Amino acid sequence: MADVVENLLKATKKKGSKSRRQLAKHESKEHQRIARARMDHAYKTVHELVSTGKRVFFYEDLRLKNLTKRNQVKLDENGKYLPNGQSTKTGLNKSWLDAAFGQFFSILDYIASKAGAVTRKCNPAYTSQLLSYRDEFVFTDCGIREWYDEKEKLLVDRDINSAVNLKRVGLDMFPTIKRRRGNPVVVSSTTNSTSKEVL
Repeated sequence: MADVVENLLKATKKKGSKSRRQLAKHESKEHQRIARARMDHAYKTVHELVSTGKRVFFYEDLRLKNLTKRNQVKLDENGKYLPNGQSTKTGLNKSWLDAAFGQFFSILDYIASKAGAVTRKCNPAYTSQLLSYRDEFVFTDCGIREWYDEKEKLLVDRDINSAVNLKRVGLDMFPTIKRRRGNPVVVSSTTNSTSKEVL
């Protein structure tokens, strides 16, 4: 809110005036403070991760530019614009960019390599949908955050399940999945041999 008020004040000042230059200087200092805080948080988090003694780190190969794209425009039959959820997406895009995942991953690569650890980007395709201990597509909708397995008497959290699957991708133990008639189908898998280890 303070940034918005400051920008409005700057816009009302005459170009080239001393007060406008002072506001611009104050604004640049604030941006620098935010950038340094973000960098500091990234370094501290990475050092905390590396100090656990783990030798390999797997992370999603995120296409950050695609994640922050604008939603496609929707038009009705008369050519009028329909709601496309862009106002909600704008806030999400700002959060994505503010988190600075690209910067974090590059810092992780650098610090981990200095500590003798290995980092590996993994393709996240289907990792959030498939159960990590059984070849079953459970999390088909993004709204499903938890799922109770009656057979194993186990409450499965979507994010933890996805992290386990990402590790399986990194270790080349994730099943081969192909799309048939629009639906994903498991073609080959080693899940039965690793399900007990996962559980």
